[in-house]
Amino acid sequence: MRAIARFGPDVSTEQIADEAGVARTRIYKHFADTADLQRAIALRAAEMIGAQFSPLWGVSGTPREMVHATIGAHIEWLSEHRALYQYLMRQSVTGPRDVVADVKTAIARQLTVLFEYYLGLFGADQRVGETIAYGLVGLVESSTARWLDAPRGIDRDDLRQLLARWVWSILDDTLRTVGVELNPDSPLSDLDYRLLD
Repeated sequence: MRAIARFGPDVSTEQIADEAGVARTRIYKHFADTADLQRAIALRAAEMIGAQFSPLWGVSGTPREMVHATIGAHIEWLSEHRALYQYLMRQSVTGPRDVVADVKTAIARQLTVLFEYYLGLFGADQRVGETIAYGLVGLVESSTARWLDAPRGIDRDDLRQLLARWVWSILDDTLRTVGVELNPDSPLSDLDYRLLD
């Protein structure tokens, strides 16, 4: 991980060995080949991302706070691990495992469970929960990845605000479509909502 942060996404096995303070041949005592090393890096990155998001899956706070916290965590992780993210993206094209897709799928599945629960609670069609979850993950991930490459004068907080507003608009529209108006500033535990006529 340190070698990727230091040398960037095109890091070589030799640079990884140098950063670890071992000869390149010693690396292969721990890994079968370069692909095995890349898999280990990808798995470690997935663990790091999981640890970053794990505290966010508990339902606490207001819907607006939850949206801001989740998006903020995503932007923060990608910003702080930009070279690692780029490394993983490149490995997903050439390697046997697409850890970025795996992580996006895991996040979307967590959101699907959350959305389906609340849609069911409101008496709405739960089938849209999965589509919304995957769409929102794609929106946030793609927008953040592009922002990292070309921020165009938008700072981190501005990006978080934009994405949070867009995500809430999609969620709010979905709920209103099924006749529910949810107060984004009331804790979900209080369930401050009303059915629309």
